[in-house]
Amino acid sequence: MEFQYFLPSEILKPYIKHYYIFESDSDIEFQDTVFPSGEMEMIFNLGDGIWESLIDEKFHKTPKIELWGQITKPLAIKSKGRHTMLGIRFYTHSAAYFFNDEIGIFNDQILNLEDVIGKPITTLHLHLLETPEIQKRIELIESFLIKKLITNDNKSQKIQKVAHILSSLVQNPSGNDINTIAAKYGMTPRYLHKLVFQHTGLAPKSFNKIVRFQRSLKLISNNDSPLTSVAYDSGYFDQSHFIRDFKAFTGTTPTSYLENLSPINNLII
Repeated sequence: MEFQYFLPSEILKPYIKHYYIFESDSDIEFQDTVFPSGEMEMIFNLGDGIWESLIDEKFHKTPKIELWGQITKPLAIKSKGRHTMLGIRFYTHSAAYFFNDEIGIFNDQILNLEDVIGKPITTLHLHLLETPEIQKRIELIESFLIKKLITNDNKSQKIQKVAHILSSLVQNPSGNDINTIAAKYGMTPRYLHKLVFQHTGLAPKSFNKIVRFQRSLKLISNNDSPLTSVAYDSGYFDQSHFIRDFKAFTGTTPTSYLENLSPINNLII
């Protein structure tokens, strides 16, 4: 099981966090859990393996071309067979450049990207299957994304404003000063909330909670600091607040998580 990461070209750096290739040559079945990241993804399945996700207490096969909306709670997945997956990870605000719909309608769903974009994405998938070289596959994806970016250029001003608002929210992790942030950008708190949700699928408060959680996930996975230190360094009020949020996003406690690091989440932290 292996992850490889690739940076986007200069023109796409403001929009794409990275591309990645996930490969597994094992037929062993395993089950895992995906945690909220605050970022949306497009994934092209280029191998023979099958992924399933737990929806309404039943596992359902995911499509060959996946659009992952904002995941706001732990999502169980199951793997069967050998995989080659090419993923595109957007920044929190930037997926909105590439879709005509409001991003919030995709929340907590793994959709068939063909149903969202149509024939062009089906054609791209076929070309990716016919192209074995990784770099040429990324070039095909970048060409597709740049065309989408040019087509939706009229969205640029609003989405850039959302990016600046998110930056302000990160600098104010308690999330208690929405009125001041809204005033800074010349809008009401209600409109700020609507604007952020439309373009990210997250309310400002939810965005802050995921940012804190992701920071804590990296800290507890990369060092031996006590949970109290992790909690404060991540922006939580106290350790109990940290544990409560961590459990809501993972389904388990920080201690239990460290004792049972799962294949997927261990690779992507």
